[in-house]
Order: sequence, then structure tokens, then C-alpha cells
Amino acid sequence: MSKFLHLLILLAVLVALSGCALSASSNNSVSIPQRPDSTLLTDATNIYISATPTSTPTPTQIPTATPTPAYIDVVVSLAGDCTLGQNQGTQNNSNSFAKVVGTDYAYPFKNAVDILDKDDLTLINLEGALTDATMPRDKEFAFKGPLEYANILTLGSVEAVNLANNHSYDYADAGLNDTKDALDAAGILWSSGNSYAVYEANGIKIGMAGFVFPYQLQPIYDAIDSLRSDGCQIVIISVHTGVERMYQPEPQAVSMAHSIIDYGADIYVGHHPHRLQPIEFYNGKYILYSLSNFTFGGQPNLTDKDTAIIQCTFSVSVATNEVVGNALEVLPFSMTTTFPGNDYCPIPYAQDSEGYQRVMEKLEWADKFAE
Repeated sequence: MSKFLHLLILLAVLVALSGCALSASSNNSVSIPQRPDSTLLTDATNIYISATPTSTPTPTQIPTATPTPAYIDVVVSLAGDCTLGQNQGTQNNSNSFAKVVGTDYAYPFKNAVDILDKDDLTLINLEGALTDATMPRDKEFAFKGPLEYANILTLGSVEAVNLANNHSYDYADAGLNDTKDALDAAGILWSSGNSYAVYEANGIKIGMAGFVFPYQLQPIYDAIDSLRSDGCQIVIISVHTGVERMYQPEPQAVSMAHSIIDYGADIYVGHHPHRLQPIEFYNGKYILYSLSNFTFGGQPNLTDKDTAIIQCTFSVSVATNEVVGNALEVLPFSMTTTFPGNDYCPIPYAQDSEGYQRVMEKLEWADKFAE
């Protein structure tokens, strides 16, 4: 074959290939290779979405804000006269507090500690000295126990005591100073006269002041002002007054209690009659005229065993720092597990018992008492 013929054949092949290319370019679609594990999202760009969906991410949990409480509750337990010891010269008697209790310091409050341990504060009236002094004052009843008896309060979940009463000086200044030192060493707060106590619970400051047979109200008003200035949202005033063995307050006591509440105390707590007296709800606050005795070593032979633990729940406004509500619960008790006599170990009355109902009736307020 001549060289010229080879050139013609080559030219024909090139023309054929060119026609195929032109034919292909006249088609307006462009083929985009597709990933075998994907589906095409768009023909315009080389973008794919996964054919096998991935797990959806767990959304971030936004914590819910804890709402600020409108008020804070504080539970205060109140009980009557507690004499941790006995009258002068009787400690060696077989039925004395010293002989019955011995060194079992948990014994006197063993039936009450479960109740008192669940509150925010327990306040009692400590009637008598804790001292080693041997020279009592010249009086019929002079009560004392050893310094170690402060442990009875600690083990009984008692945080504070009132010392403003007619038995704190039974062993003169020495006995009172010993008592204060023993309480301080045990971590027990005390109040008396112009010495106030402040206890803090749940961020709330509770002020306590005590007075014995007050002839003027101004010192009590001063105490309320001082405790408020110290930032106390709750103010408790204890007053040792009244007539012994009386089951109702005399008109003077009612008038005084009303004045103290009107001035600004949040609760009035009374002692001295050694009997339960009615509870009054006055101007939105409670008045406890007399809580009788509780763990009472001063008398080995009781003539009335009825008593109670009174629990008051104070609701303090977060906005105003003031008491905006209160609720009272009465827990009827017997001062002793044996009667007649006294084993110095108070015990709750069963709810359906005669003693329970008797306590509730004694605490029921009647308007006639204010006449």
C-alpha cells in the first residue's frame, strides 16, 4: 500500500472519532460519579448525604433553675422547768435524782431525745445550779447538781436554757457562775436578764432573752430591740412569773404577755407555776403561759405529772426577713414513767390515753382567763 493511501485511512479514522466526540458534547447532562454508600443531594455540585443515617446527638440538658423559696421554716421545741439535781441535803436519799440517775446522763431525756433531735433548736428552763459549791442560800428549796450534769442536756439534744428564774441563785453567785461555766464548756447557750443568747439555724438567727418576776417591761423591750439590731429574725422571750400550782394565768400575767407580743416578740414562754396553763393565740402569735416541769429533780413525789413539749414552726420570709407565719404542735408527756413518785424520765402519752386528753384540755385557751 502506498504512503498516500495510509494517510487517507488515518484521516478517515480521525474524522470518525471527532464526530463521536461532537455527538457526546451535544448531550447536556454531565455524569457525576456517585459514592456507593451515599445518595445524591444535588446534580449541580458534588455534595452527598450519607445513605446510612448517623445517631442523632443527645441534646445538651439545660439545668432548671431552682426557685428561691418564699420562706424558710425553723422548728423550735420548748419544754418546762428542768432541775438536774435535788434539794439540799437529799442527794443520798434512795429516791433522789442523784441516786436514780447516777452517771447515766442519757437517761433523763431518753424518751424525748428522738423528738428533740429532729428540731432546729430546743429551749428549756434550767431551774437550779450546776456546781460543787456547798453553801446554799437560806431557803426551803435549794436545788443543785454536779457540773457533769451539763452532759444531760447535750445528750438530750437541748441547745439552749433560760437561767432567769428563782433557783439560779440557790448557791449564790458562785453557784450561778459555775453553772454558766459548765454550760459554756458543754456548748449550751444560756440567757438571763441582760445577757441574751443567739442561735443560728437554716441561716436564720434566733434570739433568746429571759426575765424573772419583771416589775417593769422596759428591760424586755430593750432586749427585743437589741436582738433585732443583732439581726435576729425570731425573738423568743422567756418570763418566770405567776402563782405556783395555779392552772390559769392571772390577769396581770395576761396583760404583760400581750404587751410583750405587741412590742415585737415572736413568742412568749412562761414558767414558775409548776402546772400547765392554757396557750393563747394572740395577734397572730403564741403565748405559752406556763409549761410546768419536765425533767424535774426538785420533787421526788409529784402531785401533777402532766407536761408537754411544745414545738413551734416559724416561717421566715426570705424577702422581708420577718416571721410571716407559725404553727404549733403539742406533744403531751408525763414527767415520770411511774406514778405516784418520780423516776425523772418523762415519757410521751399515747394519743388515745386519758393523760393525752387531760394535757390538751389544760392547754385549751378560754377567754375567761383574760377577764
